[in-house]
Amino acid sequence: MLREVNFIRLLTTITFVACSSVTVLGQDLVANFSARQPSGRYSFASWTPKTLGELLKGNAQQDSTNIVGHLFLPPGTEKTPAVVLMHGSGGIYNAMLEYWPKQFNTAGIAVFSLDTFGPRGVKSTAEDQSQVPFSADVADVFAALKLLASHPRIDAGRIAIMGVSRGGTAAWRAAVERLIAAQRLPNGLRFAAHIPMYSGGCSGAFRLIVKPGVFSKAPMLWIHGDADDYTPIGPCRDYADRIGKAGTPVEFFVIEGARHKFDEDDTKRTNVRGAQKTLEGCPLEMDIDTFAFYDRNTGERVSGEAYQALVKKSCNAIGATVEGNRSFREKAAQSAIGFLKKVFAL
Repeated sequence: MLREVNFIRLLTTITFVACSSVTVLGQDLVANFSARQPSGRYSFASWTPKTLGELLKGNAQQDSTNIVGHLFLPPGTEKTPAVVLMHGSGGIYNAMLEYWPKQFNTAGIAVFSLDTFGPRGVKSTAEDQSQVPFSADVADVFAALKLLASHPRIDAGRIAIMGVSRGGTAAWRAAVERLIAAQRLPNGLRFAAHIPMYSGGCSGAFRLIVKPGVFSKAPMLWIHGDADDYTPIGPCRDYADRIGKAGTPVEFFVIEGARHKFDEDDTKRTNVRGAQKTLEGCPLEMDIDTFAFYDRNTGERVSGEAYQALVKKSCNAIGATVEGNRSFREKAAQSAIGFLKKVFAL
């Protein structure tokens, strides 16, 4: 009888532990933040559109991909603005979990740092960008926006997006009116400001033709180093200027001497020999309304063999350098926080 009681107790304990483990594992999977979730790591649903065309059509098949966000709330109970942080080709890195949350939280701004590669089983796309479609990055940041806006402490009207490198492409693409409308977000929800930092997509096939109405009126701050040989500053400065002339409030902050990924902790200059990059002089750009490609220099439409020849001759290259610099990232933080304080009226 005693053995039977002990066995039942043991079985009950095992069952309790097993159930508790499932509960603990399930705690970080959230549909919304209405329960006032504290700072922590959370899984949430996004999806993986393969192309911009698919992204514009919406998630008709209700596909689902769980990604991860790390929520950092500043002290207090009052409503606060927030920033969604989107990583680049190397995936999430220490500064997104330590440096940037500390800087923004100190300024009274919440942070939601995304990890969109890890949950998809990808460590880095630097040498093969096809591992995760660029359109999935945009789907992910909008999914993060919707989730973050549901938190009782977050002011849904004051959420910005800041993206680095490949994530910078998502940061400025999230300002494209057609892409915003395709998300069918509730109550007119959209990002209140956009900060592309050493952004990708300023030249080549990812660049969109700038016309009035293509980009929203939400203010933009571009941050870029003039020694960047991965995503050169020239095309981004030109692109930002064109966006500004089309009606979007744009600021461009140059950090002299800064290389790519200047905000990372590692201050050693590293050669990323297999890094895929687009050459500064690549003249391609795409019309978001027709998906047709044009040569920016001539205005001519290019497709088929002419497109392939242009890409081969003037667009693709391999190899770049990255180098962290604490002084440069301090300058970037001061610029970003000053910009957001102005936008958010802090």
